Amino acid sequence: MAVTKPTPKIRDFWPNFFKRTLVIVILMQLGIAILIGGLLVITDTFVLTEMWLWIVTVAVFGLGTIVSIATLAIAGHPAKDLLAAVIHISGEPTNLTPPNPNEKKYAHNGFKDALQAIYELSSGNRTMPVVEQTSDSAPAVDNSSLLASALDNTTCGFVGLDSKHAIIFANKAAPININSDGVKSLKLMFNGSDTLDTWLEACEQNSVHAERIWTRIADRLPSEEGRRLFDVIASYQKGAATETVLTLVDRTEIYTVDEEDLDFIAFAAHELRGPITVIRGYLDVLEDELSGVLQDDQHELFRRLTVSANRLSGYINNILNTSRYDRRHLNVHLAEDSLSSIYDTISDDMQLRASSQSRLLSVQIPADLPTIAADRTSLGEVIGNLIDNAIKYSNEGGAINVTAEAKGEFVELSIEDHGIGMPGSVMSNLFQKFYRSHRSRETVAGTGIGLYISKGIIESHGGRIGVRSEEGKGSTFTVSIPIYATVADKLKAGNNSNEGLIEQGVGWIKNHSMYRS
Repeated sequence: MAVTKPTPKIRDFWPNFFKRTLVIVILMQLGIAILIGGLLVITDTFVLTEMWLWIVTVAVFGLGTIVSIATLAIAGHPAKDLLAAVIHISGEPTNLTPPNPNEKKYAHNGFKDALQAIYELSSGNRTMPVVEQTSDSAPAVDNSSLLASALDNTTCGFVGLDSKHAIIFANKAAPININSDGVKSLKLMFNGSDTLDTWLEACEQNSVHAERIWTRIADRLPSEEGRRLFDVIASYQKGAATETVLTLVDRTEIYTVDEEDLDFIAFAAHELRGPITVIRGYLDVLEDELSGVLQDDQHELFRRLTVSANRLSGYINNILNTSRYDRRHLNVHLAEDSLSSIYDTISDDMQLRASSQSRLLSVQIPADLPTIAADRTSLGEVIGNLIDNAIKYSNEGGAINVTAEAKGEFVELSIEDHGIGMPGSVMSNLFQKFYRSHRSRETVAGTGIGLYISKGIIESHGGRIGVRSEEGKGSTFTVSIPIYATVADKLKAGNNSNEGLIEQGVGWIKNHSMYRS
């Protein structure tokens, strides 16, 4: 049976070329050494049996081989970089980092232009500047001026950034600040650490071309006049003159309806909070006082009433916290605490919710884990949200596993279910405000703000929240909170505020922290 050779890949060229060239170099140096040795014998400088003849011959071979290999490596480095750029453009999987044409070593030898031309050709951006002449007597028309004028008449914002993230173009609709020195900055308020700046830093390290979309990005706080809401589309092309192009689609009229609805709901939720607390209290008192006369089915009724009241209370807390979060008014006071004791404050409610929905909740949080820097109420709300989601999206009788362990400078909490899972297209938008997939809207009740506020709370702790999921097999949410000992000095210096733990926006873009104490 004939064996079919695998089709060679672009990434295989350089290793094969280097091996072949290395063999040729060694053979050439061996030939030169033999030739020199022969000449030394012919000229009676040495006799064939003399030790010095062999020492000189081996030295010539070794030194020549080392010099040739070093020369090959140095001379072939630009070709290797060009090949790395071609591999990334071709889309082949590779561990090579694409060469950055803006590195200093390429600035003065013309190689920068070669790399930039490859990247621009890959995206179809390599064009010659065009100046049209309508007739022999008519003046020349500058197409760039016409384009700039046309963009200024659109309602979409367009912004161009160079390789240093400086704004080199912005039309009239773009939300731009100009300081006293005339420096322009983009006026957008990204949520938490998921900012344009962090995305661009990742692109510079790993990508030749990339695109990203953010939704509901505001240019002002909800209480400020003239607030606009955008969908931000970013296109990155390594090495291009305009390396990043931003398209800002103004969705204010559409998103404002949801924002105004949330304002009204937040007001109503604030008024409902008191009565719900009273109802929960009376339910506890009544069940306790009537425990001797209640039948099993009546106990179950009280239990279901308590679960519903607690869930309603959770919705109210989420709504109020989202409203404060958007206005930067949600205070977080961090103190030394243990994850197990925080979970203990909500454990009864979680077990009650799970059993009422016929789910099996298993919680394994070791008591000897390192203490963490946490706001007990806020973190308990996050854990409750994630477990409640696991309950809602699991199948009847399904198991939900809650575990925790120390990982480096963090304590990581995992909430695993074996339910319906999610496709990748859903996970990319999961932490957006009001986002719910079509399937979840049809089958599961919810507001679409639980994960949004959970992400904000965790990032306000200096932590991280993430998700792994496979459609049809379940999801695992992970929450990482800093170990108290690793951040104690920062907290003490800031009177236990969290400002030292959250990433602050700097430079050309104004990233407002979503939480401050």
